[in-house]
Amino acid sequence: MEQIILFAPLVGAILGGFGWKIIGETGAQWLTTSLLFLAAILSWVVFLTFDASAYDNGTYTIDILTFIQSGTLDTSWAIRMDRLTATMLIVITTVSALVHLYSFGYMAHDDNFPDTAYKARFFAYLSFFTFAMLMLVTADNLVQMFFGWEGVGVASYLLIGFYYKKPSANAAAIKAFVVNRVGDFGFALGIFALFYLTGSINFDVIFSEAGDLSTQTITFLWRDWPALEVVAFLLFIGAMGKSAQLLLHTWLPDAMEGPTPVSALIHAATMVTAGVFLVCRMSPIMEFAPTATAFVVFLGATTAFFAATVGLVQNDIKRVIAYSTCSQLGYMFVAAGIGVYSVAMFHLLTHAFFKAMLFLGAGSVIHGMHHEQDMRNYGGLRHKLPYTFWAMMIGTLAITGVGIPLLYIGFPVGFAGFVSKDAIIESAFAAGQGYAFWMLVISALFTSFYSWRLIFLTFYGEPRGDKHTHEHAHESPKVMLAPLAILAVGAIFAGMVFYKPFFGSAKYVGQYFGVPYAAQEHGEDHGDDHGGDDKAKTHYAFAGEPGQGAIYVAPENTTLDDAHSVPVWVKLAPFFAMLLGFVTAWIFYIRKPELPKQLATQQAPLYNFLLNKWYFDELYDAVFVKPAKQIGKFFWKRGDGAVIDGGINGLAMGIIPMLTRLAGRAQSGYVFTYAFAMVIGIAVILTFFTIFGDY
Repeated sequence: MEQIILFAPLVGAILGGFGWKIIGETGAQWLTTSLLFLAAILSWVVFLTFDASAYDNGTYTIDILTFIQSGTLDTSWAIRMDRLTATMLIVITTVSALVHLYSFGYMAHDDNFPDTAYKARFFAYLSFFTFAMLMLVTADNLVQMFFGWEGVGVASYLLIGFYYKKPSANAAAIKAFVVNRVGDFGFALGIFALFYLTGSINFDVIFSEAGDLSTQTITFLWRDWPALEVVAFLLFIGAMGKSAQLLLHTWLPDAMEGPTPVSALIHAATMVTAGVFLVCRMSPIMEFAPTATAFVVFLGATTAFFAATVGLVQNDIKRVIAYSTCSQLGYMFVAAGIGVYSVAMFHLLTHAFFKAMLFLGAGSVIHGMHHEQDMRNYGGLRHKLPYTFWAMMIGTLAITGVGIPLLYIGFPVGFAGFVSKDAIIESAFAAGQGYAFWMLVISALFTSFYSWRLIFLTFYGEPRGDKHTHEHAHESPKVMLAPLAILAVGAIFAGMVFYKPFFGSAKYVGQYFGVPYAAQEHGEDHGDDHGGDDKAKTHYAFAGEPGQGAIYVAPENTTLDDAHSVPVWVKLAPFFAMLLGFVTAWIFYIRKPELPKQLATQQAPLYNFLLNKWYFDELYDAVFVKPAKQIGKFFWKRGDGAVIDGGINGLAMGIIPMLTRLAGRAQSGYVFTYAFAMVIGIAVILTFFTIFGDY
């Protein structure tokens, strides 16, 4: 079953991409989509039936073939199945299958291509991306993971630049590829370091030696460093690139140049979460690297705040959602950095549902408005696009965190984002991360504001922009609305259904992820599962050694349990932040719609600072791009032009003609000239042997 899940998208990509002339373009679409739905159904079967307690360390491996054997490097291509993998399988295949189905309608009348093969090519690219992503999350070793890591990079390049006739799409694809190479170089160095330290790149070997490695040092940049701190930092550099964290985030907004289904698949639910998955997968390393994880928390919280501030003023509907993605990824990294890896995966799961729905909903709006993406040209669309409106409304309720706070008597009530996002904020407070806690609360306020701003500008008020476009605005076809309905179910119920397995007590989380746990005498009693039915009050904490279970949490890390007993005001903080953001957006865009323009004029420097994304692109252009161009120009003009071309041209235009003329004069045709040359040659030979010979 697992092999079918992995290889079904690859088969679809090959047959759809290369065999469309035989099966037809429509046949290629149906083939790739059918195989993805097959993979999605089987993934849910695996996820719902997976029992971590049935396997040693909550993991089992399926060998496929020998991958690389070179010296001491011996690795196989294998599928590693545990709770982390099972969770990622349903996220990837479900979203991908729905995106395939959605693309039937979205790409039906694409006028960017004159040829008839673009649909088959597009669906083949989607399937290839899905296969590469599945390779990444099912990897049993770092080399296989890196193979999938680079595979999704190639696929994203092809999909972002799918409209290859648009210069902006080509530039965005190149930018994504180059920026990700920076992070990938750090990831590669981390892999090299682990192989140097352990002699292996297999997870089981690395995890089993993590405890011993915690006391070792490694020479790096001319001094000795704690080995696992260096490794954890290098691995996180790779995660920063893929997951668009601050400093390596600049590619994500530009990637919106790709078709909207690509944005939903790659930049909402799958590729951008690869970095979060990497940190969670490498939890046995991260738990022994407190300095590196502190950096993860700081950067994650800062990214959440940064992206939320930029999202406040964006006008392109897809860019607003893109910065929202960047911000939500920051939440996930905060959770991973403080050691509540299950909570990071919890938000990854819920985020996949509501963010994919928001992107696909935005695509439905763009489709209905004849590819208009500027929200300033929308308005009053809720009657024109009623189903899309309700889908976007559900997604907004989920991302802003609408729910009933403090009703945690065994079962929280609220949309998916409410449950998982609050879990991260409460965990940050419990871990003593004050900076991260406040950054996340403020980000929640900003998230609520820009999310409701999107709703109000798009669906409420008077129609703006081109009158003809508004008059002909229409609801999307059913093939595009069906995926929205399915994702809506996850956006509403995923948080409540999966609350206990991902954010329950250490006992429940341990059972779900195959992690050893043990009862402890010390600490405050919180019950078997906060507010559960079990009257025997017992405090549980994680136990065991690295490699035992899908994740590893050090026994002294009690953040998961402590998060359930934070003060009441901590639980209320994100709820009131959400309310404040909603009310402010309502005043700005419904009650007094003239306020935003007035405020932007009064606070022009701040507005331009946010509108220009903190000027990171301009900074990078000045620090990296322009100097690189100048260096390239210098080597081109002075090196290639003056030295290489100049030298060759000098030989061609000066020395070679001179030698040619001398050779021409020597060929006089007179016998005495040749006899004289022979005499001179004999004299030179005799002189040489007289001076340098042995006789």
